[in-house]
Amino acid sequence: MNPALPKEWREMRRKSGVKKIRIVILLAVLVFAASIAIGGYDKENKSKAKAKEDMYGQVELFADAISILRNDYVDEVDSKKLIYGAMKGMLSSLDDYSQFMDPDEFNEMKVETKGEFGGIGVEVGLRDAILTIITPMVDSPAEMAGVKAGDKIVRIDGKTTKSMTLDQAVKKMRGKPGTDITLTIWREKDDKISEIKIKRAIIKMQSIKKAKLIDGKIGYIKLVEFQENTARDLEEALKKLESQGMDSLVLDLRNNPGGLLDGAVDVCEKFLPKDKLIVSIKSRSVAQNMEFRSKGKNTHPDYPLLVMVNEGSASASEIVAGAVQDNKRGIVLGTKSFGKASVQTVIPMKDGTALRFTTAYYYTPSGKLIKGEGIVPDVIVERQEYKEKDKDVTPENVFEKLDADVKTAKKEALPADELKKDNQLQEAVNLIKAIRVYRTAKI
Repeated sequence: MNPALPKEWREMRRKSGVKKIRIVILLAVLVFAASIAIGGYDKENKSKAKAKEDMYGQVELFADAISILRNDYVDEVDSKKLIYGAMKGMLSSLDDYSQFMDPDEFNEMKVETKGEFGGIGVEVGLRDAILTIITPMVDSPAEMAGVKAGDKIVRIDGKTTKSMTLDQAVKKMRGKPGTDITLTIWREKDDKISEIKIKRAIIKMQSIKKAKLIDGKIGYIKLVEFQENTARDLEEALKKLESQGMDSLVLDLRNNPGGLLDGAVDVCEKFLPKDKLIVSIKSRSVAQNMEFRSKGKNTHPDYPLLVMVNEGSASASEIVAGAVQDNKRGIVLGTKSFGKASVQTVIPMKDGTALRFTTAYYYTPSGKLIKGEGIVPDVIVERQEYKEKDKDVTPENVFEKLDADVKTAKKEALPADELKKDNQLQEAVNLIKAIRVYRTAKI
């Protein structure tokens, strides 16, 4: 039996015991908190590890499939053909604009960016998995043959486009100038399928097709492509028209398939005051998001501005129309644009192939994502096909009828006649006139 401890020793022991208990409890709490943190961290790591395992599992599955095909397919299999085919399928499964390009297709793309190639002059894309004309280029063989924006190409030289990739279709339509190609077109609006024969020609890309004064002092600029020199060419056209007394402008972006993002931003600079949002780019990584604002380089008068668009206006064209519309700088007239709001990046691979895939979406200044929706004009005007009124042949006008082709050709060179044949342009001019009157009226 232990001897009894003095009172002060018993008190010290009691306090020491309490302190130990407190330390034990505190350590338990810390261990519990640490276990939660470690558990959460471990859970996150496990989730990432599982995702990697899933990916590696799928890659292993892919490798097994290739091995089986190489060993057991009835004919000898080209491994590169298998891999390229798988890459095409992989990229095309993402969206309508992402694609794998083999060396030939990649070279074709580089040729196109140089601005000259043999073909029919169309911009194409996939809509509802069907090869669709985004726009025929101005004065191209396709446009002159009657091809229109929105036409669905169901056959090329008799071969169905049902399972044809975008690049395969482009390659089939390109070719030696002077050779013929037949497109089988489904025009959904008319519910009509027809064949159109087109003769290939040298297609030269250019930014500005027309720049002139129409109906007095109204400037008219037809911009058909956004390239590196677009802003420079536009500046020259604007200064030329301003020197001739231009007091308002119609910027025609109809059937303009787009082009370079920088080109669109530089065009907007011509009309917007400083620090106005032109377009914002949003990608998967927040760190890569960007905003493009006007830098105040505008040296042109604040004259009335009207931008024309239609279903063939896409990409960079929609950036310009959206910036003008959302910043209240001008009026957009025509029909709803195409609705391409994605940015693609091309990554060359070591074997001469390339990946072209969507890396971001762009938004108009008001924050709208126009993917699949397009820019809705402030003033909607449907295009009406112009038809020359035919006169009954009489003894008095028989010789006039015989010379009709010559007279029509002469008339088409006149701006007034061009205005008469384009109802959308007529409405644009009338609206510009009304704006000018409103601006100068004293109320």
